[in-house]
Amino acid sequence: MKSEERSLVPPELPDDAHKGDAGRVLVACGSASMPGAALLVARAAQRAGAGLVTVIVTSEELSRALPIAAPEAVMLRPASLANVPFTIAQRGYHSIVAGCGLGTGEEANALVQALIGRAPPVPLVLDADALNLLGKTPEKLKARVGPTVITPHPGEASRLLEREIPSDPAGREAAARELATRSGAIVCLKGKATVVTDGQFVYTNDTGNSGMATAGSGDVLAGIVGAYAALCATGAFPKWTPLDAACAAVRAHGLAGDFAAAHLGKRAVIASDLIQWLAQAQRRLSS
Repeated sequence: MKSEERSLVPPELPDDAHKGDAGRVLVACGSASMPGAALLVARAAQRAGAGLVTVIVTSEELSRALPIAAPEAVMLRPASLANVPFTIAQRGYHSIVAGCGLGTGEEANALVQALIGRAPPVPLVLDADALNLLGKTPEKLKARVGPTVITPHPGEASRLLEREIPSDPAGREAAARELATRSGAIVCLKGKATVVTDGQFVYTNDTGNSGMATAGSGDVLAGIVGAYAALCATGAFPKWTPLDAACAAVRAHGLAGDFAAAHLGKRAVIASDLIQWLAQAQRRLSS
């Protein structure tokens, strides 16, 4: 249920807006074996309205693919992953998306821990391998100064909570609330009727379909959340919150999946289709 009403559509930019007003998003995703994860996050964030998307590049595979798949994105090649938080502070990013396809090796772990412990207080969106690197200690996220959004599927949530995640609506809501309380983060528990909660307010999504059960769908969601959450840090929209951003992103992501399934059939939907139909989903929701 909803304990209060929240906006489910991101605010419109003024006519004289520039790309800084639209939000600068940093993507810490992808690896040599999974460069496509970073591409999906970057393209989703761009289509969701981010003014500038920068991708941390740590592999030649990603450096070759990015200019082709997302030519508008900027590449960042840090000399040391441990110093990424300093670079973030210098460049003024408005949100960070980390974890999709990142891997769980030493370098990935160093990057995620640095982001959690030393990144500026802008919204941080954690998915996939970033959640796996947290292990069984979601409480680590409480040390963050800024807002955090985590987007686990039931398997990731199960590892974080060390228990099974029920499939019934009441059980899913209880699990999402527990994870939000323990982590201090906004939780998007993915699946049928995705649950978004900060531990108190609960939004249960009413869009989406089983055709979205495909590799990369979560990466697209992370990119949309990153773009919407960036608006919270630009200073232009003081009433727009990370919780608003998470709820709106989940709804738009699901509606894009509904449009894709309606035109292609559920069986044929792939993650890239969600990005293709995101523009129409956003137009429908804003009208």
